[in-house]
Amino acid sequence: MRRYRDVPPPQRSRYRFRLYPTASQREALARSFGCARVIYNDAIAVRRAAHNDRSPYPSAATLSKRLITEAKRTPERAWLVEVSAVVLQQALADCDRAWRAFFDSRSGKRPGPKIGPPRFKRRSHRQAVRFTRNGRFRVLGDGRLRLPKIGDVKVAWSRELPSDPSSVTVIKTAAGRYYASFVVAVDEDAASQEPLPEAATGIDLGLKDFAVLRGGKVIESPKFFRSLERKLKRSQRELARKQRCSANRERARLKLARIHERIRDRRDDWLDKQVKAILEENQAVYVEDLNVKGPVRGRGAKSLHDQAFGGFLSRLESKAERRGRTFVRIDRFFPSTQLCSACGSLSGPKGLAGLKIRLWQCGCGAVHDRDVNAELNIRREGQRLADVAAGHAETRNASGGRIRPDTSGAARNPLQGRNEEPLGAGAAHAVL
Repeated sequence: MRRYRDVPPPQRSRYRFRLYPTASQREALARSFGCARVIYNDAIAVRRAAHNDRSPYPSAATLSKRLITEAKRTPERAWLVEVSAVVLQQALADCDRAWRAFFDSRSGKRPGPKIGPPRFKRRSHRQAVRFTRNGRFRVLGDGRLRLPKIGDVKVAWSRELPSDPSSVTVIKTAAGRYYASFVVAVDEDAASQEPLPEAATGIDLGLKDFAVLRGGKVIESPKFFRSLERKLKRSQRELARKQRCSANRERARLKLARIHERIRDRRDDWLDKQVKAILEENQAVYVEDLNVKGPVRGRGAKSLHDQAFGGFLSRLESKAERRGRTFVRIDRFFPSTQLCSACGSLSGPKGLAGLKIRLWQCGCGAVHDRDVNAELNIRREGQRLADVAAGHAETRNASGGRIRPDTSGAARNPLQGRNEEPLGAGAAHAVL
């Protein structure tokens, strides 16, 4: 019997470009968005009714026959024939994927926090339709994008596609802008870069400064939301005063959506540039496994959302993997701030009161900047974990020796693997 080697699937990436449809093309896209939204909402309603009646879960084939094929023959849904059938089938696939993600989250098959069931889509929110190769879309020689039953749409190309796209998603944002998102196969060898020998950095994220890198390099926080917060509040008040379902309210909604989009675009562009600069200068990157969703419920929620730590870390991890860089997350409970990088004792500032201390002196005499010391500890711990994962080092253990300290209640030292005598109450203090 002939055996075949398991060939890994090609790595896929998204390329997004701005679209500029004409007036007639905008009307055709509006019809496609509306039909896809109706099919999606109908599928949710049918499955909710089946769940409430404790009926069998409707399959995708059953919903396709009932909501698309048979619905086109009825006077109430006869207008479904005006759009591509691929758009309607992909809307059903999106709904099925959302329900399966909900069920897997409840059963524990899906990692991460619990998610709720899919909700109905609204006309004023983000709209999207997807065309696959079965939909016969293609990029023409003049650079336009041909979409079935829509036409040849103008595309603002900023770079070339590395391969033929397998699908394209046409998106209309809440501010009324159109984009095309292509899914293409990317060559892993072409995406990776030459390794940088002995270039590594830890990243200490914070609110005062966005990040502190190796050598005390500081990335200042741009605070995009704070810079447009007054304009945002003014636009929100104007929207609240407009009469519902009026043209003035729609104009006020678009104005507010454009401000939100401007904040998001500026932040995304800045994050991409910072990630690119970090990966071009370092072969290994070590970060803390932050609980991003935990602190956003507190007093600093607005500032934490403005920093976008979750988006930064996800971009950094994804692009580090594509470029062949080492990316390590250390445990979120690792005391990077409290640990003295000189002697290894846990004498740094602790608790909420310690957040105001930027400079502190250890009992050994070393004076530390809070963020610089944390970056050094993160880098050392990340290098240790990387060596253990690569099999170059072993974790420290007792090796038959005593595992309890002579003094009860001694603070644990994760850097040296032994317990230290606790220092006095005045060991950590602010340096004036």
